[in-house]
Amino acid sequence: MQSCYDRYTRLKFDRPHPRVLRITLASPLKMGAMDATMHREVSEIWKDVDADPSVSAIIVTGEGRNFSAGGDLNHERKVCDDYAQRMEAMREARNLVNGMINCSKPIVTAARGWAVGAGLALLILADVSIASKDAKFSDGHLKIGIASGDHATIIWPLLCGMAKAKYYLMTADTFTGEEADRMNLISMALDDAEVEQKAIDIASKFADGPPGALRWTKHALNSWLRQAGPIFDASLALEFIGMAGPEGKEGIDAFLQKRPPNFDQDFSI
Repeated sequence: MQSCYDRYTRLKFDRPHPRVLRITLASPLKMGAMDATMHREVSEIWKDVDADPSVSAIIVTGEGRNFSAGGDLNHERKVCDDYAQRMEAMREARNLVNGMINCSKPIVTAARGWAVGAGLALLILADVSIASKDAKFSDGHLKIGIASGDHATIIWPLLCGMAKAKYYLMTADTFTGEEADRMNLISMALDDAEVEQKAIDIASKFADGPPGALRWTKHALNSWLRQAGPIFDASLALEFIGMAGPEGKEGIDAFLQKRPPNFDQDFSI
């Protein structure tokens, strides 16, 4: 029997519980970075899962040692110069965020290793986010000369407060899962060996619970995020404006060429 999940090539699916769908990010790139196909698939999966009556809860995890190191910068450099690809990438980024917020099923994430950019968005937009204490996180946008868009402005200030949000988003500094737990950016940080089983335990508890009550509780809580929709739209637009400009191109070029960026002229408004 054909499944709605058969069309996905960068996502793997299994059932650690009869009503829990585990989605594993299976990237062909180093450190679990998202190629164009994976970026599209993680933006589309939420409607399929939401419509699947056999699923009561979702787990998202990474394959191997990392969760996801974010977008593939070789592809993103092409996006800088191609309007059609840029608009497609922006649409996918919007659908990823809104898809997770509006998916009625509870989502649990389990992260080990690196979670950067879109990978970090997947992690912290979940209803319950679990990471290993020594996991490594960074928003990363400022390192490549673009505004911190996608998920960050809609949820970071709500989770960890404006002071921490500004510091980590404006510096793009790296921090650990333990630090993320301490500043309430994630639900909990555990020893590496405990992360996957804890995600299964929590998702199974959701699957065995009252489905309507859980879904409506999530829906009501996520109204905090929906009311920040205009902030999110503005940040996403500014991110992709910057990607087409000199700072974004220089930042990505410098990263790919393994050299310091040269931001010697202010083109901002």
